Amino acid sequence: MLFAKMGVPNDQLAFFTTLLYFPWFLKGLWSPFVDIIRTKRWWIIAMQVLLTVLCLLLTISLPHPSEEMIAAKGTSVSLFTFTLILFIIAAFASATHDIAADGYYMLAHDEQSQAAFVGIRSTFYRIAAVFAQGVLVYIAGRIEDATGNIPLSWQITLGATSAIMLLVTLYHSFALPRVEKEEDSKTDNKPQATEIAKELKEAFATFFTKPGVILAIVFMLLYRLSEGFLVKLCQPFLVDAREVILRDGKIFGGGLGLTTDTVGLIYGTLGVAFLLLGGILGGIFIARHGLKRSIWLMAAALTLPSFVYCYLSMAQPESLWLIGTAVCFEQFGYGFGFTAYMMYMMHFSEGQYKTSHYAICTAFMALSMMIPGFIAGSIELAVGYSTFFWIANACSITTFIITYFVYKQLEK
Repeated sequence: MLFAKMGVPNDQLAFFTTLLYFPWFLKGLWSPFVDIIRTKRWWIIAMQVLLTVLCLLLTISLPHPSEEMIAAKGTSVSLFTFTLILFIIAAFASATHDIAADGYYMLAHDEQSQAAFVGIRSTFYRIAAVFAQGVLVYIAGRIEDATGNIPLSWQITLGATSAIMLLVTLYHSFALPRVEKEEDSKTDNKPQATEIAKELKEAFATFFTKPGVILAIVFMLLYRLSEGFLVKLCQPFLVDAREVILRDGKIFGGGLGLTTDTVGLIYGTLGVAFLLLGGILGGIFIARHGLKRSIWLMAAALTLPSFVYCYLSMAQPESLWLIGTAVCFEQFGYGFGFTAYMMYMMHFSEGQYKTSHYAICTAFMALSMMIPGFIAGSIELAVGYSTFFWIANACSITTFIITYFVYKQLEK
């Protein structure tokens, strides 16, 4: 959203933001070593300190392209080289924090306590998603409306983010209980590291020799192919100008021309809320009916609501109620359909090295979003939003084909 508002063309925007998936694609390789270097509490606070510093550096160093450059969608992503470097470091810090926080949660609570607090934990995870994609974007939009200065609006928003991170870090440095002994994480580092490296090697070897592994990998890469294209350009489409401008064979505009704060409200808040609602109901549905009886309905829910973007790009309606309803409908379907994907990964990971195998599955999950993300922006600039959305939704054919083969393999 930041790059879209700064006038970065969609091809560069989609490609370089897709690179930020790499830490989650790779985190399974270094996650076991987090345990043996320092305590999980140390990693949590250290990564929060790093994220605070990075947000502050982003605030100070954010480029200010001219109004003319932004309006013409002529801002080169090279202007944001340092910004992207900081984002990549932040992505690695965030992924490492994720590793440490998951382990710390299990250490700090016994089984009964884990069950009691899991609902609270997941609720705050959902609140965080709404806050990041909705509230912060809304704040940036309101500042933009008040000042007329797009770079300044994002600079202030990033500054507010760094202040929030600082407060969170200070709070956790006092509030988080010390559930590990520092000495335990330093004992026999080399033998532990060697043993972990050996287990990683065995986990990878056993994963790629599991029955049906080829089908599983293809499913993990193709089930979300349509959404992988759509998700990179939904927000740029909502804010891009309605008028179409041709320049050097590329198509600029053709969007809905919504303001930043409106997108923060519709897509980042209501859309995310319906996404999470779809995920909750999807989990309940699978629990009652099983994965095999649910997978066709969920494949349809994942793909068919996305056709609302074909309608929106062709009709370019001005009614916020209509646009908001369409976005919420699509996000609900995505949340509902994505549940089958998560359940299949858990199903395939069963057995020895379950945790490691699931981590490998999540790496393929990240890769499934990276592959279409790298080329989505270039396709859109060549054909325009309307044709792009039809092409993206045509990819849902692959979803149904791979679902057919997985359905035949599933037992229940």
